[in-house]
Amino acid sequence: LLETSPGVAEVTFVEKEPAERHTIISWEQKNSCTLPEDLKNFYLMTDGFQMSWSVKTDDTPMPLGSMVINSIAKLCRLGGSSMYALPNAPTLADLEDDTDEEDNEDKPEKPHFDSRSLIFELDPCNGNGKVCLVYKHAKPVVSPDTEIWFLDRALYWHFLTKTFTAYYRLLITHLGLPQWQYAFTSYGVSPQAKQWFNMYKPITVNTSLLSEEADCFVNKLDPNKVFKSKNKTAVVKKKSPSQPAGSQKSHTSMTSSKASSLAGNSSRK
Repeated sequence: LLETSPGVAEVTFVEKEPAERHTIISWEQKNSCTLPEDLKNFYLMTDGFQMSWSVKTDDTPMPLGSMVINSIAKLCRLGGSSMYALPNAPTLADLEDDTDEEDNEDKPEKPHFDSRSLIFELDPCNGNGKVCLVYKHAKPVVSPDTEIWFLDRALYWHFLTKTFTAYYRLLITHLGLPQWQYAFTSYGVSPQAKQWFNMYKPITVNTSLLSEEADCFVNKLDPNKVFKSKNKTAVVKKKSPSQPAGSQKSHTSMTSSKASSLAGNSSRK
């Protein structure tokens, strides 16, 4: 689907070997939790996922789409205390504020940066945030129930899906477009990302997510026209309106006779 889209170039898929079962068991023992069954089966098929694609602008490929699932070795915990941290250095746990939950009783409980939750990074999102595997209840024992949440750059949480399989489908259907996770936040994707959404609509695009605000204008770009090759469109010079051959000859003869008569008059003068 990507390779047949206009302007798309360099679709790259990195094939990875399956993760060893003992590596998964070692990760579970180290982090004192059990991986969800669907994520564990995923790692037993491939140790992570990486796919990227570019668009051609002025015959130069520009990286655009990116789909990433971290390998089991890079499934690192967020907010965990580091042995190299300074004794009084601030941590993510210092951001905890119980007042955030007071006005959101109808929404799912947000993850906690402190010891109440276990958070692991699934996707770094090219620096636009982090998609995380979250064990929301880690005390007194870690609950096996997990959810997938998006942590934006302002360190606010946004719920994505209840299972890894559902998130994996979202990742694929949104084609790895930049900032696609922000479509599931209250403030939506940026105007620049919305332009790309309009050109390469996700497979299951929700039109309400792309609805324009009154004070925001987004160009309606047609990718077939934007990426049309200049070599294919030959410039054709416009000819003057064609006239019938007979009328053209009569017009020429009239012009020549008129010129000769004018020349004769001038000579007589």
